[in-house]
Amino acid sequence: MSDRRTALIVSCTAHIVQDGLTAATYVLLPLLAQAFGFTYAQVGLFKGVKSLTQGILELGSGILSERIGAGRTLVFGLICAGIGYSLLATASEAAIAVLCLLIVGVGSAFQHAPASAIITATFASGGRRGALGLYNSSGDAGKLAFSGAFSLAIGAGLAWQQIALSYGLIALMAAAGVAAAMWALHRGLPGRRILDRRRAQAEDAAGWGILHRQSYCLLLVTVFLDNVVQAGTLVFVSFLMLSKGFPLYLGTVAPVLVLAGGIFGKAGCGYLAERAGVRRAFALAQIVTALGLAGIVLAPGWLAFALLPPLGVFAQGSTSITYGIVADVVHTSRAARGFALMYGSTSFASALGPYAFGLLGDQFGIGSAMMAMAIIALLAVVPLFLLSATKVAT
Repeated sequence: MSDRRTALIVSCTAHIVQDGLTAATYVLLPLLAQAFGFTYAQVGLFKGVKSLTQGILELGSGILSERIGAGRTLVFGLICAGIGYSLLATASEAAIAVLCLLIVGVGSAFQHAPASAIITATFASGGRRGALGLYNSSGDAGKLAFSGAFSLAIGAGLAWQQIALSYGLIALMAAAGVAAAMWALHRGLPGRRILDRRRAQAEDAAGWGILHRQSYCLLLVTVFLDNVVQAGTLVFVSFLMLSKGFPLYLGTVAPVLVLAGGIFGKAGCGYLAERAGVRRAFALAQIVTALGLAGIVLAPGWLAFALLPPLGVFAQGSTSITYGIVADVVHTSRAARGFALMYGSTSFASALGPYAFGLLGDQFGIGSAMMAMAIIALLAVVPLFLLSATKVAT
């Protein structure tokens, strides 16, 4: 097996497991809320603790992967996530559950940046965008698989503690698999060679290697606002369905349907960006997202459920439009740092959004919180339209 293929398989495996474990928390939160009596704000806060931890550490994950090797960083992250989920199965009170989610957040921080950097460097001679697209979509496959399996298991009568333990074991086995792939390659997957290559190129990139600072900053703002909406939607869509009178086992299916739509959205929105241009594609995605959020609030019963997959197509698919810009505005030898900043921005958005929307939900109702998400989805269009026309295809 070629080094390029092995690098892609290992990166995608880590992405599937880590994003799957993260998405499973959207199904888990209503169960924890029922078990411990959480308010909407507390649900958002607990999700925020995990995302904030992930965001802070993700900023340093790029630098760490440059120093110790991206492959080792991936293994460390999977081990932490596995330990967090395994301990969650023993949680008997809210504080312990929050601590376990924090450990999971630590693990998920050491995945996106090193994996993206591995792919960027390994496919530097060609096929980089396609490889990054496959890596991006693999995460959505993991989200759907893990959250869907969690929801089905709950519907079948399994306790959430049993499911959490099994997910922790899966993460630990994935860590062992990634470590084995590293050992199989000469001098480790391909972290050592990528590290040596980056050191050889270091004189070509200063600091964080950002080639176009204004464009990069505007991109970060765009991604932040977009992910505030994505995180808020996934956390509270179950609660919206529960408020419409659906039973718990059906309410937990709601984020799964949104994520299912996201898989098609990743490919569809990427194709749309190529055909219509980044700005127009992103504007369309955000407008449809805003309409979809308003629709699920106003629509009765099963009609609201039917709107969830189309909502997911555009709400989740928008990342395929924005993430590809990073490689255009950051030097290749500093790709890990560039992706770390961007993924850190998404983690901070995932921390702030659910808590803020939870406060709104407690004060004005969950429907009002979802309508606020729709407004922010429209605001996310503004910074992307301010990006330099020479840096983004129109």
